[in-house]
Amino acid sequence: MWAYQKRLQYPINIKSKDLRLAKYLVTQYGGSNGELAAALRYLNQRYTMPDERGKALLTDIGTEELAHVEMISTMVYQLMKDATIDEIKAAGMDPHYAEHGLALYPTDANGVPFTVAYFATTGDPLADLSENMAAEQKARAVYENLIDLTDDPDVLAPLLWLRQREIVHYQRFNELFHYYKNTLIQPRDEK
Repeated sequence: MWAYQKRLQYPINIKSKDLRLAKYLVTQYGGSNGELAAALRYLNQRYTMPDERGKALLTDIGTEELAHVEMISTMVYQLMKDATIDEIKAAGMDPHYAEHGLALYPTDANGVPFTVAYFATTGDPLADLSENMAAEQKARAVYENLIDLTDDPDVLAPLLWLRQREIVHYQRFNELFHYYKNTLIQPRDEK
């Protein structure tokens, strides 16, 4: 299906701890607009695309989103590396620590655990692609909010890169949506 290279899509080397930002950034791991939801959404929807073009695009973007999960996980881990109990408490992460220690666990910034209710699939290619375009725009907006919360260049660079990938994914889904709308799929009342 794909070749896994044991390197991140974008290099991450965060030198400064920032547990407050780690707490917010985890939302792009396990939140409703995060990378895990996107990966699972696209990898599930690919089966009901009407042709190989759609299946390939959803597979490609879905697997790239898994790479983004890896990037976000790396960032959260580096932001929390060597955190003390006092730092964990000060950042309000003690509830997470009580259940998971310093392990990653997919939640949003409020600690709400990941749920499959975050993504939709209808089996209708146009509806699903519309959902995907909206998901990419929401993820872009969350990245922009996260960018506003830091001035650390080691964090900003990968966040800006991830934000740009959301824009590219939106464009690819938009192209496929219009291709299907104009060439393959007729509304039921026109059949």
